[in-house]
Amino acid sequence: MLVRDAMSTMVLTIGPSHTLRQAARLMSSRRVGAAVVLDPDGCGIGILTERDILNSLGLGQNPDLEAAASHTTTDVVFAAPSWTLEDAADAMTHGGFRHLIVLDGIEAIGIVSVRDIIRCWAPARRQAAALTV
Repeated sequence: MLVRDAMSTMVLTIGPSHTLRQAARLMSSRRVGAAVVLDPDGCGIGILTERDILNSLGLGQNPDLEAAASHTTTDVVFAAPSWTLEDAADAMTHGGFRHLIVLDGIEAIGIVSVRDIIRCWAPARRQAAALTV
């Protein structure tokens, strides 16, 4: 199975000046664990995750004053839609993260998460197990 088959195409995109509270509200309402941060004047495409927000809160920072840009990961590993789910899982395991932005050329067309991979693998594993019985 390929990343294009598992990824979410409804990508939450925010700007670098969004506050962490704004980002958290948007992420919560969309029920997603990450937002793509587009900064055409800066790093380009980055990612802000729920863990980034938690880390900031844990440091006692004010989510109404902290900008997404200050907490965005800009050293991003991107996935291609043609990657296998194994490729994506390997990249996540190697990098220690749970989300990959999926690029088609220079455009972010989706996000694939560990949850997406599990959602796709679980039925396939059950089916394979049933065939071996």
